[in-house]
Amino acid sequence: MPDVPSESAPPPRTVITFGTFDVFHVGHLRVIERAAALGARLVVGVSADALNLRKKGREPVFSQSERLEIVAALKAVHEVFVEESLELKRDYITQFAADVLVMGDDWAGRFDEFQDICEVVYLPRTPAISTTALIEKISGG
Repeated sequence: MPDVPSESAPPPRTVITFGTFDVFHVGHLRVIERAAALGARLVVGVSADALNLRKKGREPVFSQSERLEIVAALKAVHEVFVEESLELKRDYITQFAADVLVMGDDWAGRFDEFQDICEVVYLPRTPAISTTALIEKISGG
């Protein structure tokens, strides 16, 4: 009797997300874990120091290499790279063959243009925690 093809599971999806991940906190961990749950492979773009300075008007507390090392050490993360520019998001999505782009909901609508090449998901931020607020608290500001 010939083998009958069985319905196979959908192919594993690659998820990509981006962030500065400075002063790593539980909100960062939760967004990474929730992003990872949307696929089989999670790729994380860590914002370059220069990009963070352009985006936020300040340099990160932890260096680019330290932030890359911290994010790469997380069990949910399969690969990390340096995000040099917001304008290269499409290139990064294509380069890593991402099926899903995950961003925080503070970016809602900003990346809908990529729906032609991948699913775009905006996740809610963890309430009452932000890197900026932590830095201010630590510095006594």
